[in-house]
Amino acid sequence: MKRIIVFLAVTAAVFASASLFTSCGGERLHIFNWAVYTPQSVIEAFEREYGVRVVYSEFTSNEEMFARLMAGGGRGFDIVFPSGDYVAIMIRQGMLERLDHSLLPNLANIDPEVVARALYDPNMEYSVPYFFGAAGVVVNTAMVPEFERDISIFARSDLRGWMTMLDDPRQVIGDALNYLGFSVNSRNPQEIAAARDHINTHWRPNLVRFDAETFGTGFANGEFWVVQAWAETVFAEIAGNEQLMRNTEFFIPPGASSFTDNMVILRGSRNVELAHKFINFIHRPDIYAMFVDEFGLPATVNIPARQFTQVTPWYTVEDMALTGEIQDDVGPAIVYYTDAWFSIRIGN
Repeated sequence: MKRIIVFLAVTAAVFASASLFTSCGGERLHIFNWAVYTPQSVIEAFEREYGVRVVYSEFTSNEEMFARLMAGGGRGFDIVFPSGDYVAIMIRQGMLERLDHSLLPNLANIDPEVVARALYDPNMEYSVPYFFGAAGVVVNTAMVPEFERDISIFARSDLRGWMTMLDDPRQVIGDALNYLGFSVNSRNPQEIAAARDHINTHWRPNLVRFDAETFGTGFANGEFWVVQAWAETVFAEIAGNEQLMRNTEFFIPPGASSFTDNMVILRGSRNVELAHKFINFIHRPDIYAMFVDEFGLPATVNIPARQFTQVTPWYTVEDMALTGEIQDDVGPAIVYYTDAWFSIRIGN
């Protein structure tokens, strides 16, 4: 998950190694997931319940995951966690097993609103939603006491040198498209060019940089006052600093693009039945609550889990209702985004 707990990536190797020894079972389930996206407590609970061993490997972006699978480096993986746009690509490439819903009774716990947004696989034939979220904006209110809860905050020249946006072309260009009244999944080269020009003219001049790795620590140490962020990354960094916690506000801009990360089973998996058991296990309400509580997230996907959570999340399910389109596969039009992002990153 490119959106979550980037600073914990260093511990992921420890996590993966530890999970190899938590069970003495002979059967293994191989998971390819975002770094530290499924808590070790959940992995261990699954291993104990089914007497199996989980082997957890990680990636840091959808692009990295897909490139590795296409190059043959993903042989042996059973479950992968792609975002919605990559689910569409993987379905088209014939990379996924069709799911057996008779083995997944806990699909009944999934919020129909989340499924309705998943146009890439509306009947969950190949994928099951894992988490529905969105990038937002984190503000140090001690340094920025007045602001509009809108993506246009990045156009404020008085905050020049104190702000960052994510190093993520679909996210940033999507936010500009939405701000200009276009679809975040636009395939129109003129609209994408307009978004590029808006970013270069109004947002980029005020930014320290585009940053998807250090924005959390930068915000925590006062280097940045306003950051486009995944809330859980920033709040994990400032935990323990009570004054900064009081002076920190997170908001999701109206109509912001959202994402759904999913669980899929790779075609050719040697453990299809066990993979179904894992997916079903994740959507048991008490287990899903364990997952979101670990990261301070709302139980956006699993409705009954909302009654089991014990941690106040950094944002709410209701906040997510304000978001707009889910980023989807734009097909050959991705070249327009690639070209626009090149222009944005070099400043032309």
